[in-house]
Amino acid sequence: MSAILIENDLVHYEVLGRGKPVLFLHSWLGTWRYWIPIMQAVSVGFRTYALDMWGFGDTAKNQKYTIGDQTQLIMQFLDKLGIYRIAIVGHGLGGLVALDLAKKMPDVVDRIFAIAVPFTNELITNRLLKNKVTENFDLLSLQDLISDAISSDLPKIDQNVINIISDQSNPIEHDTLEHLGVNCLFVHGSDDPFILPPPMSLLSQLPEFHHSIIFDQTGHFPMLEDNSKFHRLLNDFLSLESGKSIRDLRLKEEWVRRVR
Repeated sequence: MSAILIENDLVHYEVLGRGKPVLFLHSWLGTWRYWIPIMQAVSVGFRTYALDMWGFGDTAKNQKYTIGDQTQLIMQFLDKLGIYRIAIVGHGLGGLVALDLAKKMPDVVDRIFAIAVPFTNELITNRLLKNKVTENFDLLSLQDLISDAISSDLPKIDQNVINIISDQSNPIEHDTLEHLGVNCLFVHGSDDPFILPPPMSLLSQLPEFHHSIIFDQTGHFPMLEDNSKFHRLLNDFLSLESGKSIRDLRLKEEWVRRVR
């Protein structure tokens, strides 16, 4: 276990591999732990980082739970570790934080792989907003191995992190996307019980440096539910030359039909 102090509060993180840095940010349900198999796969060519954000896992429960608070945490984390250019893989809450960071520090974020990120308030289901963490976990119907990786850390999540979702505007601002000059790949599970995939009317407005892919028959954790396909897509995305449009990425034939 690795840890640093930020604003006198403990922040837990883990590191694997060598190469260009990639940061993994977890969702509202779970902690850094469910990234382990993805980090192991990617760490062959990249130096991978994952941390518990405020209120999760072994990081401090300090009520700094807004998107802005979590973004500030990531900014200070990168500064402490001397990382000045990074790719981010963000899931749910982590995806929103990644986009907010890119808006505030465009020179730091090289590219974003965003999973299960809500494009509007209407696409966040009441299940996520109203249920307790354990109740939301029960809706996932995950395989036992995947289930164990997530459920073991549920007691370490401050319920107030979930409660604060309904007290702020979380979804992506279209103006934010328009002015982000970095590649953003959005992935949604077709059967996600918490974050609904965006409709074509929204996807058709995505700027040049953005793409969206729907993973069929997966829920809130496509990286675990369809890990082989996810790993291939993520590796192709991370290997794309910096500054080159994601629309130049040669997507594998089996998912071309699902690209928006």
